[in-house]
Amino acid sequence: MTIATTGAARRAEIVSAWSFDVFDTFLVRACTTPDGVFERTYELSGISRTCPNISVSFVQHRIQAEGRARRAAKDKRGAVEVHIEDIYSFFPFNLFGLTRRDLSDLVESEFAAEIELCRVNPDMLRQYSDMKRAGHRVGFISDTYWDSERLARLLRACRPDLVWDFLYASCDHGSGKSEALFATYLSEQGIDAGSSFHVGDNEKADIKGAKRHGIRPRYYPQASAQLASTFQRETALFGLLCAGSPSRLDHGARTLRRMVAARSAEKSAAFNLGLTVLGPVMAAFDAFVTRRCEEAAGAGRKVALGFLGRDGFLSHRVWQNLHGETAAYVEINRRVSLIASADTMQPLVDLLSKVFKIDAPTFGDMVKIMPPKVATFFAGFPGGIVSGDALAEALPELMDPAEIVELAAGLRARLLAYLRHAIPGFDDCTDLVLADVGYSGSVQKALRRVFDLEGIDIRLHGAYLMSLDDTFDDIAEQDSAAGFVSDLVVTPHVKRMLIRNVALLEQACCSADGSVRDYDGGAVLREINPRPAEQLALAAEIQAGALAFAASADDVARDYGLAPYAAPDVAARWCAATLARLLLLPDHDELALLGTLKHDVNLGTHALAPLRDERFVRDQITARGLSAACTAAAPPMWLAGSFAGLSPSHSYLYVLFGANRLPADVFEERPCGPVQVGLFRAGGDATLEPITVYRNGLGELRLRIPLSRTMAVATIALPLAKFAPEGLIHGVTVQQGDDVRDAAESQDVTGLADDSLIFAGLQRTGSHYRAETDNGCLLIPVAPMTQEIAIYSVAITPLGAGPK
Repeated sequence: MTIATTGAARRAEIVSAWSFDVFDTFLVRACTTPDGVFERTYELSGISRTCPNISVSFVQHRIQAEGRARRAAKDKRGAVEVHIEDIYSFFPFNLFGLTRRDLSDLVESEFAAEIELCRVNPDMLRQYSDMKRAGHRVGFISDTYWDSERLARLLRACRPDLVWDFLYASCDHGSGKSEALFATYLSEQGIDAGSSFHVGDNEKADIKGAKRHGIRPRYYPQASAQLASTFQRETALFGLLCAGSPSRLDHGARTLRRMVAARSAEKSAAFNLGLTVLGPVMAAFDAFVTRRCEEAAGAGRKVALGFLGRDGFLSHRVWQNLHGETAAYVEINRRVSLIASADTMQPLVDLLSKVFKIDAPTFGDMVKIMPPKVATFFAGFPGGIVSGDALAEALPELMDPAEIVELAAGLRARLLAYLRHAIPGFDDCTDLVLADVGYSGSVQKALRRVFDLEGIDIRLHGAYLMSLDDTFDDIAEQDSAAGFVSDLVVTPHVKRMLIRNVALLEQACCSADGSVRDYDGGAVLREINPRPAEQLALAAEIQAGALAFAASADDVARDYGLAPYAAPDVAARWCAATLARLLLLPDHDELALLGTLKHDVNLGTHALAPLRDERFVRDQITARGLSAACTAAAPPMWLAGSFAGLSPSHSYLYVLFGANRLPADVFEERPCGPVQVGLFRAGGDATLEPITVYRNGLGELRLRIPLSRTMAVATIALPLAKFAPEGLIHGVTVQQGDDVRDAAESQDVTGLADDSLIFAGLQRTGSHYRAETDNGCLLIPVAPMTQEIAIYSVAITPLGAGPK
């Protein structure tokens, strides 16, 4: 922060004093929030040994004790200012196996925690020193339960040579800055308010309080409103995803993020996202990769490091900025590595089974040959496009395995030639560390088979940002694989939810080039890149922000005495929370910024899949229920963003489901009564069929109306006036299948256009309707059926009395 403004030299001549707030202004704490001091107190006091794993209870009781102490002071003295001893007098000693004699020990433990966690803010120290050298009176005014003697000890513990002209602690004077403390300071020091300044972070106490007494304030906010909101969401997710772990002691990682942001010029929203969110994740991952390289090193070993393209592009750039040209960027993807490793048909079958759709030209480009039987197979499908599963199943009957073996041998030779070009000293290295976003180590495993086929005994070590740890059991014995955000950091349920939404991270980290398809000597032959130019520009801007964070983080951490990566497990948990917040709980601005992105599937197709699709989620909820919508397969690629687009509440429900914290008996559907639905045939005949109405945990009603093709129903008449005379209609969907079960479980849900619905005897405005008569009905047209069974589903939020 720069306090001086235009004309500062002239004004400095008339300034009588500069006062500074202490906590979160002159001093910052190396913890996520101020109550991190209480969490550290729990550890230092010894209670963590006698009563382990209850830091949350300790912190909450410490907070409650302060509240009770202040209320008692208000009742007795009319003021809320208290000393630290007053606070602990309201602490529940018996609960934690203590007695009242332990009060002073708790106070000293908390003070020791303050000394350990507090750091001088170098930006404030510079301003303070400048004013001191200029001959102005300088000092501190703090709203605090630490008396002036302890406050002085704390300041000098953080900066032994610090001197001041005055120091005011609110607890010594029975009044805070919002009340009379500023007046006491002005009177006792004989200072002219109009020619004095106060610097602080609290808008009410420091800014409005100073203004009320004529002092000119200088606002030093802890974080922007958006960053503060981000931190709140991260804290909530940390408690949900990393339950049981200390949540406030992060070795200064959040303080580092705040200070880097404070020192950085405001730029675009994309740049700021990279600076405040993605950059911290990538810097923490860089420290993890560094440790993995150190673990691979040893006597007689020569370790090389390669970042796998395309998703490893950003992490490689971070590495270059921090470590120089000591690592390679290696363009190997799953498709190339699997084909190159093939000595049977199976690797190609495995690869194709993961392809959504593929056509003959793409298959030919992938495998370099087009056997006649394969061409005939493609020709038998509409447009020559077939699903990967169908092709994988048929392939063993369409190709000679010898063709695959010959194809793989050629690609393998070209791949190894490329590796020797990309990784200096490749043939001399004993260990190769492969760094990537993750997840199951498929490239590493395929490369192991390539090396074994060619007699190369280089050990391979995976260093993944996120890992599917249950897929690592088949890693070769001499190799290793580890994830930074592993199942020791978050549960497997949480991990799979993160990876289900990881396409957003991939797009932000990815290079702007197309994916590798082959090699020519040392050159990479790439696919076309179907992503639009504006998307590439957005990703580049996010990456620029991430690189800016990484470039300044070490210097800022050194200035503030922070060590955010000193404890790998703590760093991993906060990295998980930071990443989860972006992927799972985006805010409105992030949805607007990122929601239009598309994902290039990059497995035999140039198709782009949408990241976000709220209508898809809404239709899935209508047709299949909330839990089924939460487990929907891609696309959309960013399912969490699609939920968030519906509402913040839907977003959080999705997170709760993924964390296994959404009880089915609360949020799933329960029958609440029958209703007679009219089914009209094209000839005019009609029947009434009883249909069960269900209510879900959000208070919405669901009706599912199964029809068979033989029924020849043309219109469904839903008597809304009978069971929900007023409400909001969220949509009508249809699913089809060979039987009722297949139709009900189908994710292929079609939403009916709103203008195709007829509101008879109903007044309608947008999604809201109200029955005008007792016979008010919703008429739903039935489209020609392509399968034996169709299920029409209707979702309604009743207003007023609800179902009768």
